[in-house]
Amino acid sequence: MIYDGDADRVMFVDDKGKFIAPDLIIALLGLYFVGERGEKGIVLQDIRSSKAVAEYLAPMGISVHTWKVGRANAALKLREIDGLWGGELAGHYYFKDFFYSDSGMLASLLVLRVVASLKKKGITISQAIASIEHYRNSGEINYRIEDKKGAMDAIREYFASQETPTAVMDFDGYREEFPKWWFNIRPSNTEPYLRFICEAQSQELLKEKIAIVDKIISEKFGGKRG
Repeated sequence: MIYDGDADRVMFVDDKGKFIAPDLIIALLGLYFVGERGEKGIVLQDIRSSKAVAEYLAPMGISVHTWKVGRANAALKLREIDGLWGGELAGHYYFKDFFYSDSGMLASLLVLRVVASLKKKGITISQAIASIEHYRNSGEINYRIEDKKGAMDAIREYFASQETPTAVMDFDGYREEFPKWWFNIRPSNTEPYLRFICEAQSQELLKEKIAIVDKIISEKFGGKRG
């Protein structure tokens, strides 16, 4: 486990020393809240989260609500929807039982409880995560660029012209989902960066989409990876 300075955020590595994507921990916590406590309800994720989270939790009777990035947004939204728990790609995890707020320490204790329960069944955390993770993910890519809005719109329009989205979200940049992949592109509020994340069913498709974004941003807007 890796904490930030005030331990309100936490990251995890598995039994093989591999970093676990924080959004997948949101799904893993279902083994505690649903598997152990038998709770049903709503879980919160940010707009950058893997589709694997909702796909893993849906059979448990959990509805996943997607919302804006940032603690100020997530804590308020979890209270508003009376969610059971939630999380962000930045390593924040929120809990109804913790006043709808975030705690790296509480998240750690619950994940350790899940790991202990899995161990009794002969299952490692790496195996548990492998059963959740079904996509290839780019991680967040930062582009240094002046015309953030223009680039966002150009990328959105390009991909929408190639295939019809199955879902569209526009409350924190854009997230558009397609049958075999999705992307989120959003401006940084504090830095001169445009942040892009993409997930696909195969590594080849992922590389193809990233290459297209690189080309649009560099050739049309003079941007480059920061």
